[in-house]
Amino acid sequence: MGFFSPKETHINASFPIPGTVHLVDLEGTLLAQHARGGERDIVLVPAPSSDPDDPLNWSPRRKLLSTTCMCVYTLMVGIASAAIYSVLEPISKATGLTIANLNAGTGYMFLAFGWGCLFWQPLALQFGKRPVYLFSMLATMCIQVWAPHTTTNGQWIANKILQGFFGAPIESLCEISVTDIYFQHERGRYIGLYALLLAGSNFFAPIIAGFIDRGQGWEWVLYWCAIFCAMGFVFLFFFMEETNFDRSQLVGHEPESEYRVADATPPSVSDDEKKSVESPALEAASPSPVPTTPRKTYLDKIKLFQSADLRKPIRLGGMVARPLIFLTFPVIFYAGFSYGSNLVWFNVLNATASLILAGPNYNFASWAVGLSYVSPLIGVAIGSAYTGYGGDRIVLWLARRNKGILEAEHRLWLFTPSLLLIPFGLILWGVGAAHAIHWFGCVFAMGIVALTNTIGLQLSVSYCIDSYRDLGGEAIVTVILVRNTMSFAIGYGVTPWVTNMGLQNAFILAAFAGMAQCMTFLVFVKYGKGLRARSAGRYAK
Repeated sequence: MGFFSPKETHINASFPIPGTVHLVDLEGTLLAQHARGGERDIVLVPAPSSDPDDPLNWSPRRKLLSTTCMCVYTLMVGIASAAIYSVLEPISKATGLTIANLNAGTGYMFLAFGWGCLFWQPLALQFGKRPVYLFSMLATMCIQVWAPHTTTNGQWIANKILQGFFGAPIESLCEISVTDIYFQHERGRYIGLYALLLAGSNFFAPIIAGFIDRGQGWEWVLYWCAIFCAMGFVFLFFFMEETNFDRSQLVGHEPESEYRVADATPPSVSDDEKKSVESPALEAASPSPVPTTPRKTYLDKIKLFQSADLRKPIRLGGMVARPLIFLTFPVIFYAGFSYGSNLVWFNVLNATASLILAGPNYNFASWAVGLSYVSPLIGVAIGSAYTGYGGDRIVLWLARRNKGILEAEHRLWLFTPSLLLIPFGLILWGVGAAHAIHWFGCVFAMGIVALTNTIGLQLSVSYCIDSYRDLGGEAIVTVILVRNTMSFAIGYGVTPWVTNMGLQNAFILAAFAGMAQCMTFLVFVKYGKGLRARSAGRYAK
């Protein structure tokens, strides 16, 4: 790939490069577990244990139920966070709060969505994801019941901050639930599914909210969100299973020599001892045997806390501190910046949808503003399919071209369409609205912006997890901190920014800023592996 080929970097052999894995066994000689069916040349990363209750060993039906529970949580909490976007005008008229006040409250909510992860993520990794999901759903339900009764700016902001804090697991925990039960070559499609539900719920909510407002009033938009959360809580209580699993060895820190070739001479005892001392974080070529244990019963599966989680040493302090330390890892910080930069345009779109479509040029009713979100919903579906199923196939193709070695940066090439789509969508939306183009042009632009938002979401999250998989549960918190701090800033200032600059100038600036930001992926395609290599020692510690 010429200039954009990863730059070779000399590293200490004791610390293999995190995020570089031997994913495809081209010659069929690696002594490692392989996928079944038509993918027999794919190495299972991470290698599953021999425990039947290891989430990696679950049956397809059991994995499907776990994924469904994750989707239900994402959909219900996501709808609750975005339902007000198409009814801002009615809320403003009824409460006396300005649109700027309402958007500022949304900004605080996004800030709490991010920083709340510092509280919930360590608790979930330490004591279990199931109780965190359940409590988050229940608290979100209560907050939605309270929301229609907020009548002052202080009450509104307090409500939004609490909603963000208690809903924070939607931002960082769902991705880790995916990595708990799926192998590396499968994750793209399921993180894509998560992206579909997360972004899709944010675009689906305004559609139904507009009709609810028309038939029952804006208060019932929030009451129905509470009802949806109650239904989701009941579903999760009876069907969600804990996915935490304590693996005896770290995975995801693989050197190319980790998997022995079938006809290779076994290493001497001294070599084994040396390998154990120098590189303790290596994954075994085959799973270590564990004592046979009886399979869990249904009642065991739905316990609020699992005994294995309660027996683990308490490491909450390190789990809280590491996401802040990870801010100094360039790859992780870039993943957060990339995610946040793409989400910024989603926030701009939501903050200006009522302003533009319900304004004098188009005069859309609230239900029509909501119905316009069908276009972003279609864009999200296309983006999820492209980065999910399409992305998995593309990275496998790139790994095969690279002698079976997968680099975390391979997935970044999927950003290429965004170089054109981001400026195109923003100019069509803002400049088009400024010149009162036909309403279909604006609605089409909404779909384009949603498409690029979904691409940014999935690829940024996947790049972070693929690069530092063993600490992905904490690294993803860093990504969300960066992303949501950026979202807060834009949510707080988007209304005066657009008002003072005007639609045309504001969105021309946004278009070129978005294109410049997107181009940064080329820097990490070139230098990302070297940056991962330099962080290997700190990562191993």
